[in-house]
Amino acid sequence: MKNTSYSEIKKRSDAARTVLKIFIYAFLAFWALAVLFPFYWMVLSSFKSYAAYNAEFIPKFITLQPTLDNYKLAFTAVPLARYFLNTVLFTVGTTLLMMAVIIPAAFAFARLEFRGKDLVFTAFLALMMIPNELVIITNFQTITNLGMRNTFTGLILPSVTSVFYIYLLKENFALVPDELYRAAKADGTSDIKYLFKVLIPICRPTVVTIVILKVIECWNSYIWPRLITDDSAYYLVSNGIQEIRENGFGRETVPAMMAAVVVISVPLIVLFLIFRDKIMAGVSRGGMKG
Repeated sequence: MKNTSYSEIKKRSDAARTVLKIFIYAFLAFWALAVLFPFYWMVLSSFKSYAAYNAEFIPKFITLQPTLDNYKLAFTAVPLARYFLNTVLFTVGTTLLMMAVIIPAAFAFARLEFRGKDLVFTAFLALMMIPNELVIITNFQTITNLGMRNTFTGLILPSVTSVFYIYLLKENFALVPDELYRAAKADGTSDIKYLFKVLIPICRPTVVTIVILKVIECWNSYIWPRLITDDSAYYLVSNGIQEIRENGFGRETVPAMMAAVVVISVPLIVLFLIFRDKIMAGVSRGGMKG
């Protein structure tokens, strides 16, 4: 009797776990479809002809006559290629300069000893509490007074540092055992050499993660480029999409608007798919305690 009762209880428990798993997977599948559907609709619309799109009183979730005319129109109606190039220059320049700033700063807070280090680091962290709107106003006044509006210098300069990334990298540098640093110093290794030969290779997942996150941040940047530039020669892709919407082209030709958005979105999606393992490894390492 006892064995039979235990067996029945185990079967019921297994059945309950199976039902729970089915429910969880069904919920996750539904949520994934809800998240991915807007992107699917964007891609689908970009391959529909203008006439077919306007003739759909009931939206169709598949097209049997895809066309690339929308992509040609997106590049000819507005200088999308120039916006794309501007965004690449802005993203690469900002990311490289930021890494040149935050890596030595994180190393100094993690390994070097100097008077007032804890106080300075606390002040740095306190800056994270300042709303971005206030920082943007200050940066706008500064860049305007320096005569850097409508320049790549004015676009890039306010974004070459990040307190959060300094903090994240500093915490990862601090996870590296102190014995490695003392051994390197005993061998006569300079701090710069130790930083580039030991710390950065060990913390590479976090460094890669910061680079990717900064690239995404720059690529999607809208408020600051919109505020500091009114010359279309310095527009980024985010400004270009807004221009498409405002000049009536995007409202009249929605499929071409969708094609432009697809072109802008694809590089970030490819970047994430290639480096997703590095991103996960870097984020998980950032949450570890020493």
